[in-house]
Amino acid sequence: MKELLRSNDPTIIAFASALLRGEGIDCFEMDVNMSVLEGSIGILPRRLMVRAVELQDAEVVMSDNGIALGRGL
Repeated sequence: MKELLRSNDPTIIAFASALLRGEGIDCFEMDVNMSVLEGSIGILPRRLMVRAVELQDAEVVMSDNGIALGRGL
């Protein structure tokens, strides 16, 4: 699995997940339960992962819909 997107905004993650699934690209959200460690203040970003072979297609979907990838924070 490769990281496609990293964001503190859960709405962006949800929107990106819906777009990917609509295109038939499987994705997995990581760090969902990190709120236990951070105290639910939203400082730790969530990551959206895709299979390595689908990374390029997923990046095109994000670009076409104006979603910045936000990796390498």
